[in-house]
Amino acid sequence: MSLVSAGATVTRPQRARQAPEPRRKRGEGQWALGYREPLNASEENKKNDDGLNVRQRIIDIYSKHGFDSIDPADLRGRFRWFGLYTQRRPGVDGGKTAVLEPDELDDRYFMMRVRVDGGQLTSGQLRVIGDISRDYARGTADITDRQNIQLHWIEIESVPAIWEALEGVGLDTTEACGDTPRVILGCPLAGIDAGEIIDATPQIAAIGGRYIGDSAFSNLPRKFKTAISGCSAQCTFHEINDVAFAGLTHPASGEAGYDLWVGGGLSTNPMIGKRLGAFVSPGQVPQVWAGVTGLFRDYGYRRLRHRARIKFLVADWGPERFREVLQKEYLGYALADGPAPAAPPGGVRDHIGVHRQRDGLSYVGFAPRVGRLDAGALHAVAALADRYGSGRVRTTTEQKMVILDVASRDAGALTAGLEAAGLQVNPSVFRRHTMACTGIEFCKLAIVETKARAMDLIDELERRLPGFTEPVTINVNGCPNSCARIQTADIGLKGSLVTGADGSQAEGFQIHLGGSLSGGGGEGSGFGRKVRGLKTTAAELPDYVERVLRRFDAARLPGETFAAWALRATDEELS
Repeated sequence: MSLVSAGATVTRPQRARQAPEPRRKRGEGQWALGYREPLNASEENKKNDDGLNVRQRIIDIYSKHGFDSIDPADLRGRFRWFGLYTQRRPGVDGGKTAVLEPDELDDRYFMMRVRVDGGQLTSGQLRVIGDISRDYARGTADITDRQNIQLHWIEIESVPAIWEALEGVGLDTTEACGDTPRVILGCPLAGIDAGEIIDATPQIAAIGGRYIGDSAFSNLPRKFKTAISGCSAQCTFHEINDVAFAGLTHPASGEAGYDLWVGGGLSTNPMIGKRLGAFVSPGQVPQVWAGVTGLFRDYGYRRLRHRARIKFLVADWGPERFREVLQKEYLGYALADGPAPAAPPGGVRDHIGVHRQRDGLSYVGFAPRVGRLDAGALHAVAALADRYGSGRVRTTTEQKMVILDVASRDAGALTAGLEAAGLQVNPSVFRRHTMACTGIEFCKLAIVETKARAMDLIDELERRLPGFTEPVTINVNGCPNSCARIQTADIGLKGSLVTGADGSQAEGFQIHLGGSLSGGGGEGSGFGRKVRGLKTTAAELPDYVERVLRRFDAARLPGETFAAWALRATDEELS
């Protein structure tokens, strides 16, 4: 690998200035190769005006003149740069999702995504979100699997007041959506976990403060997802992020730092990220992050939206070339080589229950059902965090929450207070390991209901299989886009319309089985299998899941996981 020395002046290769080959008139729309003209409507929209500029129009025009005053290019494009999507119009069934025009699917209300980098909240911030939920969002609140909090039923007239309330406690919605650097995932136990390798809080804060909302990175080819964590459980799932920094200690120097990954992602073309084999010291993280993001901006594919994620560039280039271009053109120095992180101990990658912190206090992780809360629950959590902890609250990548800094003598009282609010500290395996996306209730891409279905499934499995203890993950998604990570679940349920017993179309799910993320260097991670024709109606879903779990329980080998069994089981056993 040809590298340049630290401090050297970096210039782009001569090929970046050459005219494109005649037979590739449009190429992939890569800016670095001279393709600057927009090749689709989204790129045209971004060229016409930076998404960050829509904020002032919302404040000055749209909030004052109402929904009908909103420019469609802002409504279905630039609003995302500030965490706003129109909701699905009520009464539009899943069969119409891909048929109707956007204006026929749009409701006059918005989903608003509150950005929570690192999952870090204070009780005061949570209380303000609860106030906003109560006053402007009909009491709604969902914790996402990217640690954000989403609200619904937001009216455009209310947005400036909501922003003012959020910004008054240090929160915002900037670049929570859109073709931007979205929320930065981090371990909810950063700085307090006894088994932590490195506290990533300073690196997350540095990137957020320096680059989020910066026009240098506000026009990326597509969404861009980041994870930075020194958690030994690897709870941020570095394998499926666009860029990830996974904590480890370098065996030669003894320095705690990060292993650099790029190109992970799910949706309709899932890919496990690639290690670049590079060790990144804590002080290098912001610059390396900016280098990877800039490389994606300049070399990412902008011609076709479905090929615009960084994973496609990494798959075409390979990690060696990606690292070389990163070092030569964006850093100006060679990163040190480094090993892969060790696999997480025990295999469970969440933080539920009562556990000791490094300072002798405890943290208490608890489980809302599939991330769904309401204004009352948000206020209850804030009050309990103040009463029994220091007021520090965290969200997780599993749609769960954690209260930090609890005296051991108070853990029982806090547990009782949470459970009185319907928030279980000792949940069943089904409640602990089931996730669901937003679904057809609010999402314009969804085909089926998800949240209520998943809640009903949890209730049924708790009733039917009370002694089941194997941590089987069940992820429920309303469409193929995998917001709920269906390909990496033991049982992944992809919403679709299926034929019911009476021959009519009904809401249902295509079934993925045996997906897993093993952590570490990615060995053993995979997307499971799809058995041809294996689908279930929503009504029959509890029967199917019960049946396959009973078969697993009866046939598993000693110590065998569901994922391992699913990969060796026959189609009949999985049916």
